Amino acid sequence: MIEVTNLSKQFPSVLAVDDISFTTNRGEVFGLLGPNGAGKTTTLRMILSILTPTSGQILVDGIDVCRNPLAARGRIGCVLEDNGVYERLTAEENVAFFGELFGLSRDVIRERTARLFEALDMKDFARRRASTFSKGMKQKTAIARALIADPPVLVMDEPTAGLDVPTQRMIQDLLKGYKREGRTILYSTHIMSEAEELCDRVAILDHGRIRGIGTLAELKARTQQANLEEVFMQLVRE
Repeated sequence: MIEVTNLSKQFPSVLAVDDISFTTNRGEVFGLLGPNGAGKTTTLRMILSILTPTSGQILVDGIDVCRNPLAARGRIGCVLEDNGVYERLTAEENVAFFGELFGLSRDVIRERTARLFEALDMKDFARRRASTFSKGMKQKTAIARALIADPPVLVMDEPTAGLDVPTQRMIQDLLKGYKREGRTILYSTHIMSEAEELCDRVAILDHGRIRGIGTLAELKARTQQANLEEVFMQLVRE
């Protein structure tokens, strides 16, 4: 569903992403892990056509992101670390606005919003302005907004960062359900236990390069480590 080939991004003073390649499969949660400044967010922003690659190719569901960014964006729902919720709008209005951008009818928006708000436990603040929201409320709104168009690909950048444990678990359970439906989820996180729980495969980035890629079992065998945190530390040190 996502094919990244020889992807690089050069900024004036730093090579943020250095010739990386990976693929994600339908119905897979693929983790993108790395320390701060490793190139994770830059990679995600190129996949989302927010940034233009210096070189390389990105295909989303067979669509070339650089040649046809609007068509590619139509296949992706995304939640970025800065969730970008419109604070003057209510939760319902935030989600409906994005549904309209995707060309959905009002009836479809209403039905999907009700289902998402039930799943994310958002009914109590559905008609409140986002300026009054906690971080968890804003993140739930951003996730509902990303899912309203029923996209086959989800890109998640630290979707549970700073949230309480019940909200983290709710989001994880929701994503597991979407995986079972056959969606592809590209998931960036600093929480190793979360990556172990959710991800089928992971790529570990450091200084813009992939240091290891595979299933958790494959990476444990390669490094002779017992858990993902120790795998991560060894590959980054190498």
